[in-house]
Amino acid sequence: MQFSAAQIAMMIGGEVEGDANLAVSSFGKIEEAQKGQLAFLANPKYEEFIYTTKASIIIINKSFELKQPVAAALIRVPDAYSAFAALLRKYQEIMTQQLTGIQQPSYISQSALLGETVYVGAFTYIGENVQIGNNVKLFPGVFLGNNVRISDNTVLYAGVKIYNDCVVGKNVTIHAGAVIGADGFGFAPQANGTYKKIPQIGNVVIEDFVEIGCNTCIDRATIGSTIIHTGAKLDNLIQIAHNVEIGCNTVIAAQAGISGSTKVGNNVVVGGQAGIVGHLHIADGSKINAQSGVTKSIKIPNVAVTGSPAFDYTSALRSQAVMRNLPDLEKRIAELEKQVQQLTGAQVNA
Repeated sequence: MQFSAAQIAMMIGGEVEGDANLAVSSFGKIEEAQKGQLAFLANPKYEEFIYTTKASIIIINKSFELKQPVAAALIRVPDAYSAFAALLRKYQEIMTQQLTGIQQPSYISQSALLGETVYVGAFTYIGENVQIGNNVKLFPGVFLGNNVRISDNTVLYAGVKIYNDCVVGKNVTIHAGAVIGADGFGFAPQANGTYKKIPQIGNVVIEDFVEIGCNTCIDRATIGSTIIHTGAKLDNLIQIAHNVEIGCNTVIAAQAGISGSTKVGNNVVVGGQAGIVGHLHIADGSKINAQSGVTKSIKIPNVAVTGSPAFDYTSALRSQAVMRNLPDLEKRIAELEKQVQQLTGAQVNA
């Protein structure tokens, strides 16, 4: 599939400088791109490559000033990085929109309702009373349990498993291997030292415009719902426990874990491998540094924390600076003690 510079400029609201008829069929990094590929320049560190790249079309900022002629057609936009990202999204949409129909073998319950232009990949299982909206794409090996609801324009990649009764909103992307709605980790200790399973009869609700990474697990609630609110973005290999609530536009990096019944506010940023214990409240705008261990609620909005146990980011940095200086401080204290002893001895002798 080829696009000319003129067509691309129209898609991203740019202005062509050079041959508007030059066409590309793929993307490349500016330092490696070949003829027939499109690249972009946003970071000044890569400026030298605009004069040597073989790319046919380059997206650049309007404010960028050329120091010498270039062979490629240029598309000038206010923000090259954002424009390139928007173009990638449009390209992905075009490619996925071409996928329609039901591949075989697949199992679709007679009570399931499928919307228009749905794609069902091979070896997909769709259970009883499932409702699937328009333009939904289910890649091969997807499992949808009974009573699951999937709204319009949502994409579930290969091997996604969604258990009974869970709800997924519009324009959601769930990547390969994610498991939505498995039982929460609920076990009651018994007098004889064993554990008795507590039935998990709730569900998971994923609202609109959420993205969930590969192999992330979101457990169903014991009662009620585990909720991922609108616009949240979850990376790969994340564990979200039962009855957790993730606020709007919150982002969580890979390998983080959030224990049961914790409520995470809106616009929170959670770094990779961070851990949050159960039954806490994390205020809106909180920033939790990578590998932090949060053991207490964060009650004040827009606070940054780090460390394990996590505490105020600025104080933590000061503490780390003190720790690094401890050997020197120990030497200075020893020298001061020696001077005091010498002074005291001299006074006694006098």
